[in-house]
Amino acid sequence: MTKTGAQHLADALLELGAEVVFGLPGVHNLPIWEALADSPLRLIGVRHEQTAGYAADGFARATGRLGVAIVTTGPGAANTIAAVGEAMASGSPVLVIATDIPASLRRPGMVRGVLHETSDQAALFAPVTKAAFTVEKPEDLAPTVLRAARLALRPQSGPVYVGVPADFLRHNGFRGADPELTEPFPALALSDLDAARRMLAMASKPLIWAGGGAVRAGAGQAIGQLAEKLAAPVVTTFAARGLLPPAHPCAAPNPVHAPEVGVLWDEADVVLGIGTDFDGLMTQNWLMPKPPKLVVINVDPKDAAKNYPPDITLVGDARDVVPQLLQGLPARPGLAELTERLRRISDQVRRRVRDEEPQAADFLRTLEETLPERAMLVADMCIAGYWAGGFHRVPAPHRFAYPMGWGTLGFGFPAAIGAAAAGAGRVVCISGDGGFLYGCGDLATLAQESLPVTVIIVDDGGYGMLRFDQDREGLPQRGVNLHTPDFVGLARSFGVDAGRVDGFGRAFRRLLGEFVRSDEPNVLVVRAALKPPVNTSPRWYRARRSGR
Repeated sequence: MTKTGAQHLADALLELGAEVVFGLPGVHNLPIWEALADSPLRLIGVRHEQTAGYAADGFARATGRLGVAIVTTGPGAANTIAAVGEAMASGSPVLVIATDIPASLRRPGMVRGVLHETSDQAALFAPVTKAAFTVEKPEDLAPTVLRAARLALRPQSGPVYVGVPADFLRHNGFRGADPELTEPFPALALSDLDAARRMLAMASKPLIWAGGGAVRAGAGQAIGQLAEKLAAPVVTTFAARGLLPPAHPCAAPNPVHAPEVGVLWDEADVVLGIGTDFDGLMTQNWLMPKPPKLVVINVDPKDAAKNYPPDITLVGDARDVVPQLLQGLPARPGLAELTERLRRISDQVRRRVRDEEPQAADFLRTLEETLPERAMLVADMCIAGYWAGGFHRVPAPHRFAYPMGWGTLGFGFPAAIGAAAAGAGRVVCISGDGGFLYGCGDLATLAQESLPVTVIIVDDGGYGMLRFDQDREGLPQRGVNLHTPDFVGLARSFGVDAGRVDGFGRAFRRLLGEFVRSDEPNVLVVRAALKPPVNTSPRWYRARRSGR
């Protein structure tokens, strides 16, 4: 039987192993909805295209697999840009498929005024994707989708856009040839491996700095073995939280923005950077001094060298390179002493939290003691999210998501929808009252799909972080104190169970425990105002010391 372009598209997604697709219907993409309805794929309809992008990102972070968003032409595609930008900055493998105006109606070099027409829709996505494709012929639809998806998954992973002229979806015809598989990374030079081993073996105080690329590579176990052999502490970036279990003997407490942890960097004579670009948020805008010696493992040598020039670069995926580095590397003494030191640092950091913000200490302890074993935590750009991003003890990879790649407010709730659709167990989302309103319409999606999500909305009456910034600079509070709805009533109007508490005390602990044991979605509103933690830029200790 001859298939339509939309059916070939659905077949391509199945070949890729896709399970869930997030999307919003539009006049141009309705054939895709018909084709997906006849396939085993689960299609989750959302209420805003930005949610589709964030949900695909949340799915990718929860699983390490491809997240897929399908949207319509023009404004529908443009509505995903913020979400796609976050996926790009965070290395999330997301495939965005958007319809474009019918090829038969387009004229080169002009905008004719076709419904939803954009002069160059793919160009909108060029700055925030690894690549942006437009299908040129009907038979190229499925091959282009396959090529784009494989590119999205290839390290360094990231989002890829595919634009499909709407008339190609109804076109009955054959499917073109599938693209060739991407070439593997070249083999490492033995001389580089030997030089890296010698440098690490001679180090008196080595340090491993692991980023999101290490998590995406699935290299945690090998990095843990390497750390034990070197007796080296492992500092993880926001994107690498959970790379090592909290009880690992070499796992340094987070965050490196705490002076007690930052000293590990300062005293290191050799740093091994794995899957990281040493970005400004983690290095306090590069106020952390360049280490005396730096070895990096990265799939992109330019990315690895753009902030701190390395002495040795090992190009490749951490999953492949770290085991090779381990071979023949002599063991260093001092593991027990390191473990004891890291325990003392952890105690110091916990005391700092308790002294600086007792409410945050209560909040973090309740999360640690109340969340189910398989729960995933998703934080938005809000003060409570910053506390979780810096200090929550993440038990395993893919169990924490945080929008600190690009820093997009409104990420948390829709990303939690995607993570829950991935079967990540109970998903707990931390949002502020301002950020939650970006996507509150998708409470309808939460209820319609009966997704196991608990949304914690910390309501401090506005944009608390920006209020702190204005107060700190002696400015009047403008635009930061918000008129917000009755969040409990709002959630219940969608058929979602909800409750409200004041502060992070016993009532919060009791109700959160009840909500996370439920099989249904729910919303917990906490009326509280927290001080920002040390991992927020106004409180960076290195900036204060340097006078910046």
